[in-house]
Amino acid sequence: MEIVAALTVGALVAIGIWLLLDRNLVRVVLGVVVIGNAINLGVLTAGRFGSRAAAFVAQGEVPLQAANPLPQALVLTAIVIGFALFVFALAVLKRTWETHGTTETDRVTALAEEPAPDLPETPLRPGGPA
Repeated sequence: MEIVAALTVGALVAIGIWLLLDRNLVRVVLGVVVIGNAINLGVLTAGRFGSRAAAFVAQGEVPLQAANPLPQALVLTAIVIGFALFVFALAVLKRTWETHGTTETDRVTALAEEPAPDLPETPLRPGGPA
């Protein structure tokens, strides 16, 4: 079973890198999510994916084929952090769409590198806000 999980991790990493190399920022965000899930599956696989004994046993008994709970705890924490990263990336993506009207990296870069327009001069009013 571990070989199937390892091949799946490799396929997910390849798909994630392919998505990261796209010019559309939506696919870049999805690529980050896919690579994060591949890493989680890899960590879970490294912690003995298939076990024959339960993690909780009677006092004094130590099963030889018990699953390691540490990778499971790390993956659970990584899932929560990955979801927070995904939501933050979607918020940045939404703001990019609102500001620039596009999610293509070349157009966003071209729009961001344009010189700033000159601000009209406004006279300062005495006693008013500056």
